Amino acid sequence: MTLPCHLSFGIDRSPMSIKKLYIDRLIADSPQVRLIAERLGLAGEIVPDAQTVFDAVSAAADPVRQGKKVLFLTRNKGSFIKECPGTRDYTCCGYEILHIGSFCQMDCVYCILQSYFHPPVLQYFVNHDDLFKELNAIFAGKKLHRIGTGEFTDSLIWELWTDLSSHLIPAFGAQKHAVLELKSKTTAIQNLGQLPHNRKTITSWSVNTPKIIAQEERGTASLTARLKAAAKCDSWGYPLAFHFDPIVLYEGCEKDYERTIKKIFSYVSPAKIAWISLGSFRFMPALKPLVEKRFPKSKIIYGEFITGLDGKMRYFKPIRMKIYQKIIACIRDQAPQTFIYFCMEDEEVWQKCLGYTAPERGGLDHLLDEQAVNHCGVIKN
Repeated sequence: MTLPCHLSFGIDRSPMSIKKLYIDRLIADSPQVRLIAERLGLAGEIVPDAQTVFDAVSAAADPVRQGKKVLFLTRNKGSFIKECPGTRDYTCCGYEILHIGSFCQMDCVYCILQSYFHPPVLQYFVNHDDLFKELNAIFAGKKLHRIGTGEFTDSLIWELWTDLSSHLIPAFGAQKHAVLELKSKTTAIQNLGQLPHNRKTITSWSVNTPKIIAQEERGTASLTARLKAAAKCDSWGYPLAFHFDPIVLYEGCEKDYERTIKKIFSYVSPAKIAWISLGSFRFMPALKPLVEKRFPKSKIIYGEFITGLDGKMRYFKPIRMKIYQKIIACIRDQAPQTFIYFCMEDEEVWQKCLGYTAPERGGLDHLLDEQAVNHCGVIKN
């Protein structure tokens, strides 16, 4: 059965629907495959390998857009748990990635995934026995782990077709040394309400101003819809997190971000928020021609950019520090105790915007671990 869009997203700009289902012949008999095919209402085409799918998508006029309409069910041949691909010149958070699948149905102008995967194809890994084998090895240890599924995909788009969260969340809820963060731009929370999460799953949202959401985040939930979903998860006892990333500069953006922050705290209590991250718009040079081709009306790639230490184009540092300081002051006014951190910024930015550097307080990974202890009740040995 296909889930009605209004039950899962509650918005008027839904992601693209799946038009074609491909199934790797090696996992064709998997119960997960049958479940997903039934929910999609599609008869899948069994293929010998991924190249068959890649070739079909690459032949389209817009392979990125076509890749969002195609779902390829396969197995993860590598590790499910990976370290965050941080940069040594910028402070990294020590996040670990649970690689459940790749690509996304939404179509954000700035999305790195449209140039990261060649070609971009919506893939979902069904060999969950291997996934939980890796997780159970982590659960058996004593080290604190912060794990998320939102690096190579959106964490919740899969709720439309799979039952992954109904297994992941209880598994994390039954142990004491790891937290799961589900990061999304959707409101696909309908499966989360009755799960025994035991506060070991953080539900989080990428947030932006309504202008950026409307113009640059195609097919995503509105800010109001995201915040209503956050409030509902709060009522179910989940810890929350928010990510202002990417912060985009435009005329009037300071006031718009201020209004966005005030709106967040009109829906949720600061005490329920584990952390808020800030990161300015940045992109690899290879993304620019793709944006120019796919989104000719977008202007976000035309700004005062310089090449950062990681090779990405970034706003000139004094400019991005100015907007950071404005946003931090507004958050502090609403939520003085809420933990704020930067995603991929250097120590000068930390010092001038937050008043300290992460190494001065034990490192960003330590600071986030402490938030996980306080908000999620995990044990740090």
